[in-house]
Amino acid sequence: MNSEIILINISGEDKPGMTNAITSILGKYNATILDIGQSDIHHNLALGILFRTLDNQHSGNMLKEILFKCSELNMNVRFKPVDEKNYEQWVARQGKSRFIVTVLGKVISAGQLSQVTGELAAQGLNIDSIKRLTGRPALDGNENVRSCIELSVRGDLKDKAALSEQFMNLTVKEGIDISFQKDDIFRRNRRLICFDMDSTLIKTEVIDELADRAGVGDEVRAITEAAMRGEIDFTESFSRRVALLKGLDVSVMKEIAENLPIMDGAERLMSVLKMCGYKIAILSGGFTYFGNYLKKKFDMDYVYANELEVEDGKLTGRYVGDVVDGKRKAELLRLISQVEKIQLEQVIAVGDGANDLPMLSIAGLGIAFHAKPKVKEVARQSISTIGLDGILYFLGFRDIHIDKDV
Repeated sequence: MNSEIILINISGEDKPGMTNAITSILGKYNATILDIGQSDIHHNLALGILFRTLDNQHSGNMLKEILFKCSELNMNVRFKPVDEKNYEQWVARQGKSRFIVTVLGKVISAGQLSQVTGELAAQGLNIDSIKRLTGRPALDGNENVRSCIELSVRGDLKDKAALSEQFMNLTVKEGIDISFQKDDIFRRNRRLICFDMDSTLIKTEVIDELADRAGVGDEVRAITEAAMRGEIDFTESFSRRVALLKGLDVSVMKEIAENLPIMDGAERLMSVLKMCGYKIAILSGGFTYFGNYLKKKFDMDYVYANELEVEDGKLTGRYVGDVVDGKRKAELLRLISQVEKIQLEQVIAVGDGANDLPMLSIAGLGIAFHAKPKVKEVARQSISTIGLDGILYFLGFRDIHIDKDV
């Protein structure tokens, strides 16, 4: 009694019970399923089944039944025998490294996708599956414009640095975001997300808002720019800027907090993260007062920022405790992960500035959000095309599931 390996491919208009009908026939002849895959695009089914027969004397009858059933259901079917050597080679390829590539933008064109897939092919990576994470776009153009495609790829990556560079070039040239992640257990089990606050969770820099109300906006911005040019370090620039706020009435802080411009997509992101049980933290070089306001608004778990000193209802121009700079952010991320018993590979960090790079670099998923080019170059992942809820696609969430439950 000789066995035989056969691949069947079935396509046509999707109908309920199609998969059941075919597998019932295979079961009748005691066939063993070696691999199976199915997809549906605009009500058109593509079903592939690789199976092994236990007795090829009856395989002809089995294939006839499948052919008749497909004809009855008006489906196209193709049969292909697979020799054992070819099958063993296919099995060996399954042990290759797996990666997830996420392509995100307002609209993704065929040309953009071809460039992404071309880079993957150049690296010797093979695409196993492709799926759309965003909802189907409306033809009238009135929908919330965003598009996301996720590719599952496999193979021996030749040069990760070169691939990252090519993807970075594509993001600049094509105006899309490309995430490249190892497909492992940690990618599917993120548990903690740490955010910068200013220009990440909110659309402004709070110290600039305070400075404008104190009448020292130009001076504060000049110090900020000097720090960005590397002329002074963060701690010194922070101290000098805070000193200029001396005498400002604390009531101004309440007015600013109640009118903070929340970043696009933040509310949708927070709703999904809380629903899924994520721990959420703010690690900010800004101020605790505003961090606590956002913590209450979004039901977050941790806030670490800088505390402004107040006397007689006015700012003294000094701060209390150590400055939360880039190094401190990374330390705090480690601390929270230890307290929550979460591995660093399960942590997401999101920020826009150079002082966020230390925490972005140690997190399992570090995302530069609408960041400057130098920050994006160093960070492993970035989002520049849409709002904060773009993070959900990097985690593999689909609109059909998100919007159903939120």
